[in-house]
Amino acid sequence: MTSLVVQTAFLGDVVLSTPLLETLAAASGPVDVVTTPAATPLLETHAAVRHVIPYDKRGADRGLSGLRRLADRLRAEHYAVAYLPHRSLRSAALAYLAAVPRRIGFRDGWRRFYTEAVPRPTTGHEIDRLLALAGVAGDAQRRPSLCLTADDASGAAAVLREAQIDPPFVALAPGAVWGTKRWPGYAELARRLAPRIAVVVVGSRDDAPLGQAMASVGPGGRPVANACGRLTLRQTAALIGRAAVLVTNDSAPLHLAQAVGTPTVALFGPTIPAFGFGPRAPRDRVLERALDCRPCSPHGPATCPLRHHRCLTGLAVEQVLTAIEETGALHRRD
Repeated sequence: MTSLVVQTAFLGDVVLSTPLLETLAAASGPVDVVTTPAATPLLETHAAVRHVIPYDKRGADRGLSGLRRLADRLRAEHYAVAYLPHRSLRSAALAYLAAVPRRIGFRDGWRRFYTEAVPRPTTGHEIDRLLALAGVAGDAQRRPSLCLTADDASGAAAVLREAQIDPPFVALAPGAVWGTKRWPGYAELARRLAPRIAVVVVGSRDDAPLGQAMASVGPGGRPVANACGRLTLRQTAALIGRAAVLVTNDSAPLHLAQAVGTPTVALFGPTIPAFGFGPRAPRDRVLERALDCRPCSPHGPATCPLRHHRCLTGLAVEQVLTAIEETGALHRRD
Protein backbone atom coordinates (compact mmCIF):
# COMPACT_ATOMS: atom_id res chain seq x y z
CA MET A 1 0.00 0.00 0.00
CA THR A 2 1.06 3.58 -0.61
CA SER A 3 2.49 5.52 2.33
CA LEU A 4 1.30 9.01 3.24
CA VAL A 5 3.49 11.94 4.30
CA VAL A 6 1.89 15.04 5.84
CA GLN A 7 4.19 18.05 5.51
CA THR A 8 2.39 21.38 5.67
CA ALA A 9 5.20 23.57 7.01
CA PHE A 10 7.11 26.30 5.15
CA LEU A 11 8.44 25.90 1.61
CA GLY A 12 11.98 25.27 2.81
CA ASP A 13 10.78 22.52 5.15
CA VAL A 14 9.02 20.84 2.24
CA VAL A 15 12.19 20.91 0.14
CA LEU A 16 14.20 19.48 3.03
CA SER A 17 11.68 16.64 3.30
CA THR A 18 12.58 15.28 -0.13
CA PRO A 19 15.36 12.93 1.09
CA LEU A 20 12.77 11.37 3.42
CA LEU A 21 10.37 10.98 0.49
CA GLU A 22 13.13 9.35 -1.58
CA THR A 23 13.98 6.96 1.24
CA LEU A 24 10.37 5.91 1.70
CA ALA A 25 9.84 5.52 -2.06
CA ALA A 26 12.95 3.35 -2.37
CA ALA A 27 11.55 1.01 0.27
CA SER A 28 7.92 0.73 -0.81
CA GLY A 29 7.21 2.83 -3.90
CA PRO A 30 6.24 6.47 -4.47
CA VAL A 31 4.38 8.14 -1.63
CA ASP A 32 1.41 10.48 -1.45
CA VAL A 33 2.05 13.84 0.20
CA VAL A 34 -0.30 16.30 1.85
CA THR A 35 1.19 19.78 1.67
CA THR A 36 0.21 23.42 1.25
CA PRO A 37 -1.05 24.79 -2.07
CA ALA A 38 2.09 26.94 -2.30
CA ALA A 39 4.38 23.92 -1.96
CA THR A 40 2.38 21.61 -4.22
CA PRO A 41 4.31 22.52 -7.42
CA LEU A 42 7.60 21.61 -5.75
CA LEU A 43 6.48 17.99 -5.33
CA GLU A 44 4.02 17.28 -8.13
CA THR A 45 6.83 16.37 -10.56
CA HIS A 46 9.02 14.57 -8.02
CA ALA A 47 9.92 10.97 -8.83
CA ALA A 48 9.38 9.88 -5.22
CA VAL A 49 5.81 11.20 -5.15
CA ARG A 50 2.71 9.51 -6.58
CA HIS A 51 0.11 12.17 -5.76
CA VAL A 52 0.27 15.58 -4.08
CA ILE A 53 -2.81 16.50 -2.06
CA PRO A 54 -3.10 20.25 -1.40
CA TYR A 55 -4.35 21.23 2.05
CA ASP A 56 -5.39 24.89 2.12
CA LYS A 57 -5.39 25.04 5.89
CA ARG A 58 -5.79 28.83 6.01
CA GLY A 59 -8.21 29.10 3.11
CA ALA A 60 -10.79 26.75 1.60
CA ASP A 61 -9.90 23.92 4.01
CA ARG A 62 -9.64 25.99 7.17
CA GLY A 63 -11.27 24.95 10.39
CA LEU A 64 -12.53 21.63 11.67
CA SER A 65 -14.91 21.12 8.73
CA GLY A 66 -12.06 21.43 6.24
CA LEU A 67 -9.91 19.08 8.28
CA ARG A 68 -12.69 16.48 8.37
CA ARG A 69 -13.35 16.74 4.62
CA LEU A 70 -9.71 16.05 3.85
CA ALA A 71 -9.55 13.26 6.43
CA ASP A 72 -12.53 11.58 4.75
CA ARG A 73 -10.77 11.79 1.40
CA LEU A 74 -7.60 10.28 2.85
CA ARG A 75 -9.48 7.52 4.65
CA ALA A 76 -10.82 6.31 1.31
CA GLU A 77 -7.24 5.68 0.14
CA HIS A 78 -6.60 3.09 2.89
CA TYR A 79 -3.02 4.16 3.58
CA ALA A 80 -1.03 1.67 5.63
CA VAL A 81 1.26 4.22 7.28
CA ALA A 82 1.51 7.98 7.68
CA TYR A 83 4.74 9.85 8.40
CA LEU A 84 4.41 13.19 10.19
CA PRO A 85 7.56 15.31 9.95
CA HIS A 86 5.68 18.52 10.81
CA ARG A 87 5.10 18.55 14.56
CA SER A 88 1.72 20.26 14.39
CA LEU A 89 -1.59 19.37 15.97
CA ARG A 90 -3.38 19.79 12.65
CA SER A 91 -1.11 17.28 10.86
CA ALA A 92 -1.37 14.74 13.69
CA ALA A 93 -5.15 15.06 13.89
CA LEU A 94 -5.48 14.69 10.11
CA ALA A 95 -3.73 11.31 10.07
CA TYR A 96 -5.71 10.20 13.13
CA LEU A 97 -9.07 11.20 11.65
CA ALA A 98 -8.09 9.50 8.37
CA ALA A 99 -7.78 6.26 10.38
CA VAL A 100 -4.31 5.46 9.08
CA PRO A 101 -3.35 2.40 11.17
CA ARG A 102 0.34 3.34 11.61
CA ARG A 103 1.09 6.99 12.36
CA ILE A 104 4.75 7.82 12.90
CA GLY A 105 5.78 11.15 14.38
CA PHE A 106 8.38 12.66 16.68
CA ARG A 107 8.18 12.31 20.45
CA ASP A 108 8.17 16.08 20.89
CA GLY A 109 5.09 16.33 18.65
CA TRP A 110 1.51 15.27 19.42
CA ARG A 111 2.17 11.77 20.72
CA ARG A 112 -1.43 11.00 21.66
CA PHE A 113 -2.28 10.90 17.94
CA TYR A 114 0.67 8.69 16.93
CA THR A 115 0.99 4.94 17.08
CA GLU A 116 4.80 5.25 17.03
CA ALA A 117 6.79 8.15 18.49
CA VAL A 118 10.38 8.43 17.28
CA PRO A 119 13.09 10.35 19.17
CA ARG A 120 13.88 13.54 17.27
CA PRO A 121 17.64 14.17 17.05
CA THR A 122 18.51 17.43 18.78
CA THR A 123 21.61 18.09 16.69
CA GLY A 124 22.56 17.73 13.04
CA HIS A 125 20.91 18.91 9.87
CA GLU A 126 17.13 18.93 9.43
CA ILE A 127 17.48 16.46 6.55
CA ASP A 128 19.06 13.95 8.92
CA ARG A 129 16.49 14.59 11.64
CA LEU A 130 13.63 13.91 9.22
CA LEU A 131 15.28 10.70 8.01
CA ALA A 132 15.01 9.42 11.59
CA LEU A 133 11.26 8.99 10.95
CA ALA A 134 12.17 6.27 8.46
CA GLY A 135 14.71 4.71 10.81
CA VAL A 136 17.62 5.86 8.63
CA ALA A 137 20.83 7.35 9.99
CA GLY A 138 21.90 10.83 8.93
CA ASP A 139 24.28 11.27 6.03
CA ALA A 140 26.17 14.52 5.44
CA GLN A 141 26.17 13.78 1.70
CA ARG A 142 22.38 13.86 1.40
CA ARG A 143 20.92 16.86 -0.35
CA PRO A 144 17.33 17.83 -1.08
CA SER A 145 16.10 17.25 -4.61
CA LEU A 146 13.62 18.63 -7.11
CA CYS A 147 12.47 17.21 -10.43
CA LEU A 148 12.41 20.13 -12.86
CA THR A 149 10.81 19.92 -16.29
CA ALA A 150 11.80 21.21 -19.71
CA ASP A 151 9.13 23.90 -19.30
CA ASP A 152 10.72 25.00 -16.04
CA ALA A 153 14.07 25.37 -17.79
CA SER A 154 12.45 27.21 -20.69
CA GLY A 155 10.73 29.68 -18.37
CA ALA A 156 13.99 30.49 -16.62
CA ALA A 157 15.83 30.79 -19.93
CA ALA A 158 13.22 33.21 -21.27
CA VAL A 159 13.74 35.61 -18.37
CA LEU A 160 17.51 35.48 -18.84
CA ARG A 161 17.17 35.97 -22.57
CA GLU A 162 14.90 38.99 -22.13
CA ALA A 163 17.45 40.53 -19.75
CA GLN A 164 20.28 39.67 -22.17
CA ILE A 165 22.04 37.62 -19.52
CA ASP A 166 24.15 34.55 -20.20
CA PRO A 167 25.95 32.51 -17.54
CA PRO A 168 27.93 33.13 -15.50
CA PHE A 169 25.77 35.32 -13.30
CA VAL A 170 25.17 35.77 -9.57
CA ALA A 171 21.68 35.24 -8.17
CA LEU A 172 20.55 37.31 -5.17
CA ALA A 173 17.56 36.40 -2.98
CA PRO A 174 16.94 39.44 -0.72
CA GLY A 175 13.51 38.44 0.60
CA ALA A 176 12.34 36.44 3.60
CA VAL A 177 8.99 35.92 5.28
CA TRP A 178 10.44 37.14 8.58
CA GLY A 179 11.62 40.75 8.50
CA THR A 180 14.70 40.33 10.67
CA LYS A 181 16.10 37.67 8.33
CA ARG A 182 16.58 40.24 5.54
CA TRP A 183 20.13 41.49 5.13
CA PRO A 184 19.99 45.20 4.20
CA GLY A 185 23.12 45.18 2.03
CA TYR A 186 21.82 43.58 -1.17
CA ALA A 187 21.54 46.82 -3.18
CA GLU A 188 25.13 47.75 -2.39
CA LEU A 189 26.25 44.20 -3.15
CA ALA A 190 24.54 44.39 -6.56
CA ARG A 191 26.33 47.68 -7.25
CA ARG A 192 29.66 46.14 -6.39
CA LEU A 193 29.08 43.00 -8.43
CA ALA A 194 27.66 44.61 -11.58
CA PRO A 195 30.99 45.75 -13.08
CA ARG A 196 32.31 42.19 -12.77
CA ILE A 197 29.39 39.85 -13.47
CA ALA A 198 25.70 39.91 -14.35
CA VAL A 199 23.24 39.81 -11.44
CA VAL A 200 19.71 38.37 -11.26
CA VAL A 201 17.43 39.06 -8.31
CA VAL A 202 15.04 36.20 -7.49
CA GLY A 203 12.07 36.02 -5.17
CA SER A 204 8.31 36.14 -4.89
CA ARG A 205 5.91 38.81 -6.09
CA ASP A 206 6.22 40.39 -2.64
CA ASP A 207 9.96 40.80 -3.23
CA ALA A 208 9.48 42.63 -6.56
CA PRO A 209 10.06 46.12 -5.08
CA LEU A 210 13.39 44.93 -3.64
CA GLY A 211 14.34 43.51 -7.03
CA GLN A 212 13.27 46.64 -8.86
CA ALA A 213 15.37 48.84 -6.59
CA MET A 214 18.40 46.71 -7.36
CA ALA A 215 17.67 46.55 -11.09
CA SER A 216 18.39 50.25 -11.33
CA VAL A 217 21.65 50.32 -9.36
CA GLY A 218 24.06 48.64 -11.76
CA PRO A 219 26.71 50.94 -13.20
CA GLY A 220 27.45 50.60 -16.90
CA GLY A 221 28.38 47.18 -18.14
CA ARG A 222 26.68 44.01 -17.01
CA PRO A 223 22.96 44.07 -16.19
CA VAL A 224 21.11 43.64 -12.91
CA ALA A 225 17.81 41.93 -13.74
CA ASN A 226 14.70 41.65 -11.57
CA ALA A 227 13.07 38.21 -11.82
CA CYS A 228 11.02 38.54 -8.61
CA GLY A 229 7.44 37.41 -9.10
CA ARG A 230 8.02 36.50 -12.74
CA LEU A 231 8.75 32.80 -12.29
CA THR A 232 7.07 29.82 -10.70
CA LEU A 233 8.87 28.11 -7.82
CA ARG A 234 10.30 25.42 -10.07
CA GLN A 235 11.30 27.98 -12.71
CA THR A 236 13.05 29.94 -9.95
CA ALA A 237 14.90 26.76 -8.98
CA ALA A 238 15.85 26.25 -12.63
CA LEU A 239 17.21 29.79 -12.84
CA ILE A 240 19.16 29.37 -9.60
CA GLY A 241 20.52 26.14 -11.07
CA ARG A 242 22.13 28.16 -13.86
CA ALA A 243 23.69 30.70 -11.47
CA ALA A 244 27.35 30.59 -10.49
CA VAL A 245 26.32 31.26 -6.88
CA LEU A 246 23.26 32.28 -4.88
CA VAL A 247 23.49 34.84 -2.08
CA THR A 248 20.49 34.39 0.19
CA ASN A 249 19.05 34.95 3.63
CA ASP A 250 17.94 32.01 5.76
CA SER A 251 14.89 31.41 3.56
CA ALA A 252 13.43 29.08 0.94
CA PRO A 253 15.81 30.01 -1.95
CA LEU A 254 18.69 28.63 0.15
CA HIS A 255 17.08 25.19 0.01
CA LEU A 256 16.20 25.50 -3.69
CA ALA A 257 19.89 26.14 -4.37
CA GLN A 258 20.86 23.08 -2.37
CA ALA A 259 18.41 20.99 -4.39
CA VAL A 260 19.83 22.11 -7.75
CA GLY A 261 23.49 22.04 -6.69
CA THR A 262 24.30 25.76 -6.84
CA PRO A 263 26.95 27.05 -4.41
CA THR A 264 25.37 29.19 -1.72
CA VAL A 265 26.44 32.13 0.43
CA ALA A 266 23.92 32.07 3.28
CA LEU A 267 23.47 35.05 5.60
CA PHE A 268 22.21 34.18 9.08
CA GLY A 269 20.99 36.83 11.51
CA PRO A 270 18.34 36.09 14.15
CA THR A 271 18.57 32.35 13.46
CA ILE A 272 21.65 30.15 13.45
CA PRO A 273 22.86 27.27 11.24
CA ALA A 274 22.90 25.04 14.32
CA PHE A 275 19.11 24.93 14.06
CA GLY A 276 19.81 22.54 11.16
CA PHE A 277 18.76 24.60 8.14
CA GLY A 278 22.09 25.77 6.74
CA PRO A 279 23.78 24.76 3.48
CA ARG A 280 26.06 21.74 3.62
CA ALA A 281 27.99 21.41 0.34
CA PRO A 282 31.79 21.95 0.29
CA ARG A 283 31.70 25.21 -1.68
CA ASP A 284 28.93 26.76 0.41
CA ARG A 285 29.66 29.57 2.81
CA VAL A 286 27.78 30.81 5.88
CA LEU A 287 28.17 34.32 7.28
CA GLU A 288 27.00 35.22 10.77
CA ARG A 289 28.01 37.37 13.73
CA ALA A 290 28.82 36.14 17.22
CA LEU A 291 26.37 38.09 19.39
CA ASP A 292 24.99 37.25 22.81
CA CYS A 293 21.45 37.98 21.59
CA ARG A 294 21.58 35.32 18.85
CA PRO A 295 19.46 33.36 18.23
CA CYS A 296 16.48 35.45 19.24
CA SER A 297 13.76 33.10 17.95
CA PRO A 298 13.31 29.86 16.00
CA HIS A 299 12.17 31.72 12.87
CA GLY A 300 13.24 35.33 13.27
CA PRO A 301 10.80 37.96 14.52
CA ALA A 302 9.30 40.73 12.40
CA THR A 303 11.49 43.32 14.12
CA CYS A 304 14.60 43.13 16.28
CA PRO A 305 13.59 42.71 19.96
CA LEU A 306 16.53 44.93 20.95
CA ARG A 307 15.90 47.41 18.11
CA HIS A 308 19.43 47.29 16.68
CA HIS A 309 19.40 44.34 14.22
CA ARG A 310 23.20 44.14 14.48
CA CYS A 311 23.15 40.45 13.58
CA LEU A 312 22.65 41.46 9.92
CA THR A 313 23.43 45.19 9.76
CA GLY A 314 26.87 44.24 11.05
CA LEU A 315 27.58 41.95 8.08
CA ALA A 316 29.63 44.05 5.66
CA VAL A 317 29.35 43.88 1.88
CA GLU A 318 33.10 43.17 1.78
CA GLN A 319 32.54 40.01 3.82
CA VAL A 320 29.89 38.81 1.40
CA LEU A 321 32.09 39.59 -1.61
CA THR A 322 34.92 37.60 -0.03
CA ALA A 323 32.58 34.66 0.55
CA ILE A 324 31.43 34.81 -3.08
CA GLU A 325 35.08 34.77 -4.17
CA GLU A 326 35.72 31.73 -2.01
CA THR A 327 33.02 29.76 -3.83
CA GLY A 328 34.89 30.36 -7.10
CA ALA A 329 31.77 31.89 -8.67
CA LEU A 330 33.50 35.01 -10.00
CA HIS A 331 35.99 32.84 -11.87
CA ARG A 332 33.45 30.38 -13.30
CA ARG A 333 32.99 30.27 -17.07
CA ASP A 334 30.24 28.14 -18.62
